Amino acid sequence: AYTAVDKAETEKETAIAINAIAVGHLAALCKQYNARFIHFSTDYVFSGNADKPYEPTDTTDPVNYYGLTKLMGEQQAFENNEETIVIRTSWVYSSFGKNFVKTMLRLMAEKDAIGVVSDQVGCPTYAADLANAVMQIVQSNNTEAGIYHYCNKGIISWFDFATAIKEIADSNCIVNPIQTKDYPTPAKRPGYSALDTQKIQDKFSIEIPHWRQSLERCIKLM
Repeated sequence: AYTAVDKAETEKETAIAINAIAVGHLAALCKQYNARFIHFSTDYVFSGNADKPYEPTDTTDPVNYYGLTKLMGEQQAFENNEETIVIRTSWVYSSFGKNFVKTMLRLMAEKDAIGVVSDQVGCPTYAADLANAVMQIVQSNNTEAGIYHYCNKGIISWFDFATAIKEIADSNCIVNPIQTKDYPTPAKRPGYSALDTQKIQDKFSIEIPHWRQSLERCIKLM
């Protein structure tokens, strides 16, 4: 997927080609060869104006172009393959690649103090937990198509997340809360994007760990 949220505001053709058009082609190929198609989407398909976790059936209204292309990708998937399973997830991190946890650990090693937004709220997702959930779905006899949500249990702000990273890593760096308006970005972010995971838990008997527990497991691997 094209996941550069800010760059998507200017690299629109690339974002839509990868996040929407290519998804439609993949969905069609899976249908042609009778293969199950599981597609990852994002919490950014929502506006962020909710006051409770978003359910898969809630109205979508992305506030940035990245979210729009991911929503278009969902639509392309179902148009080309009605047996598609879409899994919306959020704040994904792991011990590999570029992600919030690795960025925070690097900044905490380099700086005495950092500022992290405290007015954007959502749910972290440890990639290993997400992968395990997908394996359960693939290995299950339940092939029910549709949209599902997966993230770790618990709702926090980015500031809360950074504070936990500091504590688990035993860093001396000071983490200060800041407001979104103090950290302007090209793409707007939803203020509240927590996801309701009850559907995926019920349909596939998936147990989801708490975000803190998963974060501790991840940092131990670094």
